[in-house]
Amino acid sequence: MRAGFMIGRIVLGLYYLLTGLMDLLNYKMLAGYAASKGVPAPEAAVIVAHLLLVLAGLCFLSGWRPALGVAAVVVFMIPVTFAMHAFWAETAPQMKQMQMINFTKNMALLGSALMFLGIPRPWPYSVESGAPVPSGRA
Repeated sequence: MRAGFMIGRIVLGLYYLLTGLMDLLNYKMLAGYAASKGVPAPEAAVIVAHLLLVLAGLCFLSGWRPALGVAAVVVFMIPVTFAMHAFWAETAPQMKQMQMINFTKNMALLGSALMFLGIPRPWPYSVESGAPVPSGRA
């Protein structure tokens, strides 16, 4: 079970980290798309959103403050998913399908991040492994 958890942590952490970094490199293009969806201050929104993904990726990979990583995912996923992937507002069947796929993918990623809250800390092979966990915190 430890190996599966570690592999899952690496896969998901790298996904968030690499997505955040790659999208920061392309923030101007993404800001244009965000602007087309009516997002206010699109460049700032894209930068902040993807810094949240970088933070989440680092938290999950290292095991340092994973609840902070979960919070970053929640703060990213909820507004981004509803603003950028509103499949119900699409009229073209292909766009509706593409946005529905992205919407449901994001909801699945949100659910996987929330599951981390149920894993007792410190996580195996994490930077917190040697540190005691304060009582009442998981």
